[in-house]
Amino acid sequence: MTASPHTLKIGLFGIGLDTYWPQFGGLEEKLRGYVEQVAGQLSRPDVEVVNLGLIDTPEKALEAGHAMRRADVDLIFLYVTTYALSSTVLPVVRRAKVPVIILNLQPEAAIDYASFNALGDRTRMTGDWLAYCSACPVPEIANVFTRAGIAFHQVTGVLHGDPHVWEEVNGWIDAARVAHAMSHNRLGVMGRYYNGMLDIYADLTLQATSFGGHIEVLELDELAALRRDLPEAEVLERVADFRSEFEVQPGCEPAELERAARTSLALDLLVRTHDLGSLAYYAESTPGSENEDVITSIILGSSLLTARGVPVAGEYEVKNAQAMKIMDSFGAGGSFTEYYALDFADDVVLMGHDGPGHIGIAQGKTRVRPLEVFHGKVGRGLSVEMSVRQGAVTLLSVVERAGKVMLLCAEGESVAGPILEIGNTNSRYRFSLGARGFTEAWNAQGPAHHCAVGVGHLAGRIVKLGALLGLQVVQVC
Repeated sequence: MTASPHTLKIGLFGIGLDTYWPQFGGLEEKLRGYVEQVAGQLSRPDVEVVNLGLIDTPEKALEAGHAMRRADVDLIFLYVTTYALSSTVLPVVRRAKVPVIILNLQPEAAIDYASFNALGDRTRMTGDWLAYCSACPVPEIANVFTRAGIAFHQVTGVLHGDPHVWEEVNGWIDAARVAHAMSHNRLGVMGRYYNGMLDIYADLTLQATSFGGHIEVLELDELAALRRDLPEAEVLERVADFRSEFEVQPGCEPAELERAARTSLALDLLVRTHDLGSLAYYAESTPGSENEDVITSIILGSSLLTARGVPVAGEYEVKNAQAMKIMDSFGAGGSFTEYYALDFADDVVLMGHDGPGHIGIAQGKTRVRPLEVFHGKVGRGLSVEMSVRQGAVTLLSVVERAGKVMLLCAEGESVAGPILEIGNTNSRYRFSLGARGFTEAWNAQGPAHHCAVGVGHLAGRIVKLGALLGLQVVQVC
C-alpha cells in the first residue's frame, strides 16, 4: 500500500487570562514555557503538532479556531495552564470540529506550602498559586462543552514526573493515529459471501460512515488475469521468499509452491493497482476453472500481505478485515481467528482459522502444510499453521447491530500447550473470566463468529479509539 500523503495532525493550545499578565510579573512567560513543554511531549516523527501557544482572549480564540480548521487537525489537546474564561475555549473547539482532550496538568504534585507561605508578598504568592490553578476552570469548560453538545475527554495529573499522564496522552495519540489510518484506508472486497453465513454479512455504507476510508469492489477475474503472464524468474524468486519466510514442510510439492507463488505475485499487483490497505475475499467458482485455481492458491500470498501491513480476511468477512486493520494500525498484528474448542481441563479457549495468518506475530516460524481438502471450501493446496506469540493478547470484533457499529474487545494471554496440527492457525488463550465465563460474556454481545487477535493488551487504546470515532466499546475482560 502506498503511504498516505496525509500526516496525522494534532492541535495544541494553552489557555490563560490576559488580565493576569500585568498583575503578576513572569506568570505569562512561565505558562508559555509549560505549553512548549507539552508540545515537546506530543512530538512524534510521524505526527505534525500544530501549536498555537497560549490563547488568553476571546478574540484570539476565534482566530485560533480558524487556524485549527485551516490546519486540518485530527485531534486537539487543550492545555489548561491556569484559570481562563470558557469564552477563550469554545470558539476554538466549536470551529475545529474534532475531538478534544482537556489536559488538566499542574506543574508539580503539590504546592510547597511552607515556602509558599513564607514568601510574605501576597501578590507574588497569588501569581505562584495561579501557576497551579489548572483544575479551577475545568468544570466551567466541561459545563459549556456539555451544553454545546461537544464531546470531551480529560487527562488529569502533573506536568512533571507523572507517568500516568503521558501514558494516557500516548494512548490518545495512538488511537488518533489508528482513526486517521482507517479514515484513509482503501478496503478491497473481492468475490462473495460464504453462502448462508448470515452473521458475517456487512453493511458497507455503515462501515464507511463509521470508519471513513473507501471500499473498492474488485473482480476475482482481475486477479486471475494478473497471474497469467508472470515471468518465470519472478515466480521462482517468490518460491524462494516462501522458503525464507515460512517453514515449508515435507510434502509441499514444487508445483503447488509455484502455483501459490503466482497468486501471491498477482495479489501484490492487485494491491498496488488499487492502492489497497486491506482486503476481504471469498469465492468457490466452478471445478477446474481458472478462478478456482486462483482461490485455492491464495493462502500463502495473503499471509505475506497480512504481515506487511495489508490484512487479508477470508470468507468475505468485511467487518473482520476492519478489525484486523485496526489491530495492525496499533502495531499489534491482527490475525483472523474464531473459536475452535474449549479445553475445560486446562481452562483455555482454542482459537484459530483456516486460510491466511499473521506470520509477524507467530510463535516461531509459520509452517506451510499441504492439505488434500480445504474443509468446507473447494479444492486442495497449501495452507499455513501457526500459533500466536505467547504472552498478552487482545481480541477485537467489529460488531454491527441495530444499525450501528460497536467495538467488542477482550484481553487475555496466549499460552503454551498442545494444539491441533491440522494446517490451520491455532492458539490457546487464557482469560481472567475462565474459558466458560469468557465464552458466555463474549457471545452475549452478539458478535460475528470471527474476530481479530493481536499481541499486547490494547483495550484501553481501543476504548479511546471508540471515543474518537463515536463508537460504543464493550470490554468483556
